Amino acid sequence: MKKLLVILVVVPMISFGLYSNYHDVVDVNENITIDKNININNNVNQTETTIDYGPLDQVNVTRETNRIQASKISDTRQQETQIAIDSIVKNGEKESLWKGFKRYDFKYKQNDARLIIPREPLPGNPWIWRARFPDWHTEADSLLVSEGFHIAHINTRNKFGSPSAISIWDEFYQFLTLEFNLQKTVALMGVSRGGLFIYNWAKKNPKKVSCIYAEAPVCDFKSWPAGFGKSKADTKAWKKLKEEYGFASDEDAKSYTNNPKDNLNVLAEAKVPIMHMIGLEDEIVPVNENTFPLINTYIRLGGSASVVPCTGGKQKLNGHHFDIETPRIVADFIKYNTLEKRPLNSANYHQMRSGLKNSHIKFERDKKGRVAFLGGSITYNSGWRDSICSYLIKRFPETEFEFIAAGVPTTGTTPAAFRLERDVLSHGSVDLLFEEAAVNDASNGRKSEEQIRAMEGIVRHVRVSNSDIDIVMMHFVDPNKMIDYNNGIEPKVISNHNKVAKHYNIPTINLAKEVTHRIRNKEFTWENDFKNLHPSPFGQRVYAHSMLQFLDKAYPTHLDSGDKISSHTLPNKIDNECYDKGYLLDISEAKLDKKWNIDPSWKPNDGSKTRANYVDVPMLTCNDPGSIIKLRFEGNSVGIAVAAGQDAGFIEYRIDKNKWVELNLFTKWSKYLHLPWYNTLATGLSQNKHLLEIRISEQKDEKSTGNACRIRYFYVNKY
Repeated sequence: MKKLLVILVVVPMISFGLYSNYHDVVDVNENITIDKNININNNVNQTETTIDYGPLDQVNVTRETNRIQASKISDTRQQETQIAIDSIVKNGEKESLWKGFKRYDFKYKQNDARLIIPREPLPGNPWIWRARFPDWHTEADSLLVSEGFHIAHINTRNKFGSPSAISIWDEFYQFLTLEFNLQKTVALMGVSRGGLFIYNWAKKNPKKVSCIYAEAPVCDFKSWPAGFGKSKADTKAWKKLKEEYGFASDEDAKSYTNNPKDNLNVLAEAKVPIMHMIGLEDEIVPVNENTFPLINTYIRLGGSASVVPCTGGKQKLNGHHFDIETPRIVADFIKYNTLEKRPLNSANYHQMRSGLKNSHIKFERDKKGRVAFLGGSITYNSGWRDSICSYLIKRFPETEFEFIAAGVPTTGTTPAAFRLERDVLSHGSVDLLFEEAAVNDASNGRKSEEQIRAMEGIVRHVRVSNSDIDIVMMHFVDPNKMIDYNNGIEPKVISNHNKVAKHYNIPTINLAKEVTHRIRNKEFTWENDFKNLHPSPFGQRVYAHSMLQFLDKAYPTHLDSGDKISSHTLPNKIDNECYDKGYLLDISEAKLDKKWNIDPSWKPNDGSKTRANYVDVPMLTCNDPGSIIKLRFEGNSVGIAVAAGQDAGFIEYRIDKNKWVELNLFTKWSKYLHLPWYNTLATGLSQNKHLLEIRISEQKDEKSTGNACRIRYFYVNKY
């Protein structure tokens, strides 16, 4: 029986409703029994695939030992392989730009192939497959790729849609859908002789086709290139076609009964919509011998068909070349018939960057692991965090884990940077850290400079303590972030945190963007399902599902024998004043006048709520205007952590006898709660000893009932 230690930083939970309206979805049920009275049920919503963990053998946590006894569990979780589309192209590819979009040209089975990639793929990775002449009339293509479609092409020249060409297409389809994860149904686009390819492949694979769009398509090779009707024959092409199809003579070709216009019943039964753009004066591929017979037959079979005669502009090449007057109609036709209603893929919201290889090696080989969770109330509350703990126990069944739950409600990166030593690093070297603060950094009004400064401080502090530590940065959702994303704007706080993540090559999970897009995709609603920035049980499942998919990719089943732990290097600082050496300084270090007092076990007498570690603990207090305390310290930043209740007043402070600065301690939550609040008083101080002076001001907030200042800690960032 392996042992697992859980360390809890004891803080109160923000009160919010528990919701019972679980959706009828496929869930992973993980039951963790805490003591004998509390049952936590972690259900991970599986919106993409059915993933069955199997039952979790009993896991017990006791207050006396703070240890979890976990049985060995076989990991039956199926791996999801989400391969980045930019990295799958094999050696020898050529990368270029096509109308501002990435284009890869490469060889597939000795055939020239290309793939054009949108900047932001639509859910499901929809795509267009162009047959011959992929650079002809690309107006609709350009619209579609700008709106999230991929464009693929493989050059099967001189094969005229023959069975051997269709065989190559079959293999290319498998390659694109499996390796590139493109949508299983594709929009086919063919120009002229391209009609032979798209219709012949579609009839063989009707369930893989979303729609067919064709321009002046060849629908019967007896018309072109044979020239047995009114078409201008192409004798050279006709000879090659007969060789490709294996026809011994013209009579053999005439007896062929599987031209595009033939056997359309399979497409009609599959309800594949088709659209043709044609030139009425086309003498190369006459419409009376090609499009019209096909369309008439298709409609009689119950198929959906549209024909658009292109009569504007100059008709060229005997009417075979004409202007496409309405490319928007083409794009809308393809979009309407191609986009599938499907759940989004969580992998689109993950940035793996440096990955989690160090912790993987540590857990797999050393059979020990220390994992910490640092954040606010969304980290403190039960739900996704429990699911990650359960996942790791099952993924590494021989490993002895210690989990440090260091979530403190209301706090963001600044408090985390200064309580990091006490709440996390004091327990020993950490192998994996999950950090979140996007909700509280924004709602608490922290400025961009401080958001970056504090987040960078956390990263540098933990990596100085252990250069091998893996970090995962998470961005949680709230209504304001949803508004930004729906307006095409990345929330500023997420941009700030991402700046740090990118600079230090840290993986991120953007749950704010994912939830916004899932709601926009009509998978669920905020009001009835997710409920709140403190997620409902359903919302916790959405979070956990994404995180576990991330971990599945980060922790593949195999480690190579040569894999070794590699220390993360520290680049130059983004902000030289970052809080990378933050710590909490005890209030006993202050020099008090007669009006200030250290209450050894403070508690409010006004009936207001409190938070753990800010009640029944020593508190430096004063209510008398003019009273002063002094603190000598060494560091480049200093602040105070206070309990700001309904009687919170104003203070004045100064550093090294400089000008007094006024600060209102009353917050928008103080009326109901003695709220723990971190006030940074000074940054960018010189490398000298400094003197902080604080005095109670006579001024007070109009909503406050007093002039109180209650200090739980001073906090300092060392040089």
